[in-house]
Amino acid sequence: MALQRIHALLLLLLLTMLGLVQPSYGQDRMYQRFLRQHVDPEGTGGNDAYCNLMMQRRKMTVRQCKHVNTFIHEDIWNIRSICSTTNIQCKNGKMNCHEGVVKVTDCRETGSSRTPNCRYRALASTRRVVIACEGNPEMPVHFDR
Repeated sequence: MALQRIHALLLLLLLTMLGLVQPSYGQDRMYQRFLRQHVDPEGTGGNDAYCNLMMQRRKMTVRQCKHVNTFIHEDIWNIRSICSTTNIQCKNGKMNCHEGVVKVTDCRETGSSRTPNCRYRALASTRRVVIACEGNPEMPVHFDR
């Protein structure tokens, strides 16, 4: 009996080390990435200097200038509540997207800048966004549009 328990624990340890158990680890990593790239509840955005600073601060100008990024200026709980709305189709065809209306700043690379000195144009608005959600409970993991 004790030997079976040891074998079970060793198997669980091995599977955990191989990454075969912990399906939520990848989702948590994707959620953390979503927060880093898209959530700024304190910010008001709206100008080019905001985009230039935030894109650099959030590490989206390290290897290359990310062409387009959207920052959501809402409390994370408001953003997470979007995940409880009706499922809609994502751009990739999956049915795990949801839509809601939030305050945003869209940052678009000017096209003439080069890393690490990426330059952006800002556009602040309140608009409909579509985010992909995964997990239980569902959490935002990808900004779709």
